[in-house]
Amino acid sequence: MTHSQRIVLAIIKSLLSMFLRWKVNGMKNVPLNGALIVVANHVHLVDPILLMASFPRWISFMAKEELFRYPFLGVIIRWGQAFTVRRRGTIKDRREAIKQAKDVLSKGLALGMFPEGKRNRVGRLLPGKPGSAVIASQTGTPLLPVGIIGTEKLKGMTWPWKRPAVVINIGQPFKLPPTNGRLVKSQTKSLTDFMMRQIATLLPQENRGVYGD
Repeated sequence: MTHSQRIVLAIIKSLLSMFLRWKVNGMKNVPLNGALIVVANHVHLVDPILLMASFPRWISFMAKEELFRYPFLGVIIRWGQAFTVRRRGTIKDRREAIKQAKDVLSKGLALGMFPEGKRNRVGRLLPGKPGSAVIASQTGTPLLPVGIIGTEKLKGMTWPWKRPAVVINIGQPFKLPPTNGRLVKSQTKSLTDFMMRQIATLLPQENRGVYGD
């Protein structure tokens, strides 16, 4: 992490602490070196900023292009070296996003992904998209599951004055079985479901959504 990154994160942490009762569990589970894919549930626009402020190492995010249009958030994620992915892009767009993700991992960096593919605005986990699991399996990169609890309360104009409680639960890193060649649909679903259940275990039962069983 560079000196400027440390300074900006210190400012972000101070701002978050002013407006949130913010707690991080499992910090010791974060590998401090080597390629890593951080996968988390996604409820609010502030989630990537919370993750950046909660980790002892820098996270480069794969972010949908719409996020870059928000004035403050767009500046932060650009500065944070995030790269875009088009949710309704062409096959070429998706291949380019996967290539960029693998480039980040090849440098031994941490890549942040929200495998639901969009925000679950009420806080209940949605079915996962396969991208994170496929990249992890193809590259042999460990996944680090994170459960974000409480950002569904950040609604309206008055929430900063209420200082809602937000909890970041960081789980144990794990690896998916390696794959040789192209995955069939059933293999992809199995890997994705396994990954999503690791995230679900870090959430209260009422927030686990389709992975509540």
